[in-house]
Amino acid sequence: MTRRRAATAAILILSAAAVVLLAMGRNPICTCGEIDLWVGTRDGPRTSQMLSDWYSPSHVVHGLIFYAALWLVARRRSVETRFLIALLVEVAWEVAENTPWVIDRYREQTAALGYTGDSVLNSLSDVGMMALGFLAARKLPLWAAVAFVLVLELVPLIVIRDNLTLNVWMLFAPNDWLRQWQSAL
Repeated sequence: MTRRRAATAAILILSAAAVVLLAMGRNPICTCGEIDLWVGTRDGPRTSQMLSDWYSPSHVVHGLIFYAALWLVARRRSVETRFLIALLVEVAWEVAENTPWVIDRYREQTAALGYTGDSVLNSLSDVGMMALGFLAARKLPLWAAVAFVLVLELVPLIVIRDNLTLNVWMLFAPNDWLRQWQSAL
């Protein structure tokens, strides 16, 4: 697959994701009417509404993981094809993450107590973060990619007591001790 075809397919996938999210009733941007580059709170009303927040690193980690997984199972495919597969998986997650069931599950079982779902802007930014992670994994040596994942997991763990690992853990196997530890922030 050529880069031009992959870029065209990526734009179509992102456009379709935006249309689906809007059809689901997601707000295009924050209901506050503003667009900020960064939100520094874990569970404030602007979290998951702007371009980036403390959960953005988890999407970069998605990209690093998707690159590694697709290299293992589909290394004979072009990097463009593997990127599009990763993009489709991330877009599918963004759509699923904004369903009432997952939103409620996050509020009940994770540190995201006030989570109301993502704005379309934030969802598309999350997909962009995954793309950054995927492309970084392509260029970084293995040791640097592993170190990058560790930093992207440890910094939010220390600062907001949450990260991708804890999010997945609490989503699928809630733990009262972890919930209490996370809410002690």
